[in-house]
Amino acid sequence: MKHSTDDWQNGGFGIYVHWPFCQAKCPYCDFNSHVSRSIDHARWGRAYLTELERLRAMTGERAVRSVFFGGGTPSLMPPDLVGQILERISALWPQGNDLEVTLEANPTSVEAARFLGFRDAGVNRVSVGIQALNDTDLQRLGRLHSVAEARKAFDLARSIFSRASFDLIYARQHQTLEDWRAELTKALKMEAGHLSLYQLTIEDGTAFGDRYQRGKLGGLPEDDTSADMFLLTQEMCAAAGLPAYEISNHARDTHEGRHNLVYWRYGDYLGVGPGAHGRLTLSGTRWACQSARMPNAWLEQVESTGSGEMPRQALSSEDQAAEYLMMSLRLREGSSLSRYQALAGAPLNREKLAELLESGHIWLQNDRIGTTNEGRVVLNAVLRQLL
Repeated sequence: MKHSTDDWQNGGFGIYVHWPFCQAKCPYCDFNSHVSRSIDHARWGRAYLTELERLRAMTGERAVRSVFFGGGTPSLMPPDLVGQILERISALWPQGNDLEVTLEANPTSVEAARFLGFRDAGVNRVSVGIQALNDTDLQRLGRLHSVAEARKAFDLARSIFSRASFDLIYARQHQTLEDWRAELTKALKMEAGHLSLYQLTIEDGTAFGDRYQRGKLGGLPEDDTSADMFLLTQEMCAAAGLPAYEISNHARDTHEGRHNLVYWRYGDYLGVGPGAHGRLTLSGTRWACQSARMPNAWLEQVESTGSGEMPRQALSSEDQAAEYLMMSLRLREGSSLSRYQALAGAPLNREKLAELLESGHIWLQNDRIGTTNEGRVVLNAVLRQLL
């Protein structure tokens, strides 16, 4: 295991590229996404390349494990812009033969037609935002596609890319446990190598958040039903050969999302684009990095100063240890006790560990600690006790 000054190497190094534009804003979404009528793609392209050059000067030579285009809706990007960014990344940093390049896509027919262009640009994994396999619920979630379009786009993605994933949201309005069982059965027949299955969370500052505050978001499942849906998800996916490797992510062997593993294993990653976050270790100090949030402010800042970044924050050893635990306990493989201790300068509290072991929320094995299915349902409470 790497000691704390180069601790990031335990998780590797990845690059996240944020494309902030969408065709419409979904009512549950609290991501940094914006609807814009006209976008000067050449100008945006220059800004991304400027940021990459600046960041390479800081990181020096390190091998990139993964690149992830997130958003917003990156499948609205012109494929040649994606290609320019990937070309510049490969010119600036060394990379292995098995570099994972993921692009998030919406399953509207317009974007499906671009899949070949993205593959030729260097994308080798696609994550399709399907969200529901029920047209009524898709409309309720503010999605612009139908189930038929989603299935067609995913079949196309599977035929073009060696690895394809899709997302669904459960614990939706008026959804019963049996509804979810039936929907997940359909999803598992779609032969994805990877599934991201998220519980609907109502976030402040979203349209759903506002409706919820006003008592206008009816039919949300009780907490117990949501917990049952989570446990059913674990059971059905494992039986179908897609066990959870993280709380919300399920994969066949070798299909795990490598980029997200950089986050969960607490590696270093660059965030490029408006509002993108990063973690970067420089000369033994780990920094929390963040870019200007609003698209035009970021663009103008890059053009005028050569950097889209806000002031960086140095993370104390306690912060790093807490972040490591918060990220890695989401994984089925769990956390390393000695790595936590090297970061924190002190071990985890033995009494708390014994209590959580006794209550069946965690497991301990040699140097590793992890959460059980029951512990993952209440992960925040487990973390509160440990930290």
